[in-house]
Amino acid sequence: MSEFKLTTEGIRYIALFESLTGGVARDCIIDDENDRIIFVVKKGDMGAAIGRKGSNINRVKKSIGKQIEIVEHSEDVKEFLENVFQPASIKNVTIVSKNNKRLAYVEVANRDKGIAIGRDGRNILKAKMLSSRHHGVDDIIIQ
Repeated sequence: MSEFKLTTEGIRYIALFESLTGGVARDCIIDDENDRIIFVVKKGDMGAAIGRKGSNINRVKKSIGKQIEIVEHSEDVKEFLENVFQPASIKNVTIVSKNNKRLAYVEVANRDKGIAIGRDGRNILKAKMLSSRHHGVDDIIIQ
């Protein structure tokens, strides 16, 4: 696992997130450019983080005033990337090393390529940030 540092603001958001949802957050990325906060939650805590009919996550959205996105953590890089790209259907993930770089080739169902990339590339940007921080992946190529 790669090491990363949390900002003071990120630590505050994690404390708020955990107190409102009961889920354990492992990471928090503040994406001001897209007016969103991305939380990486401990494996198995996705249900607690979302809550019944989205009640917990909506409480967090209301108190922070920004879009909230949640990704479930996994020690397995392939499973982690599948979680990051939800709800897009991932057919296969291949990790290769080329020129001292770790690359992830993500094969996405044709109908879901737009979802995987996201408006203005938001989702692929999120995937690159998170996979770099948590698994040392240098780049993601969608196929």
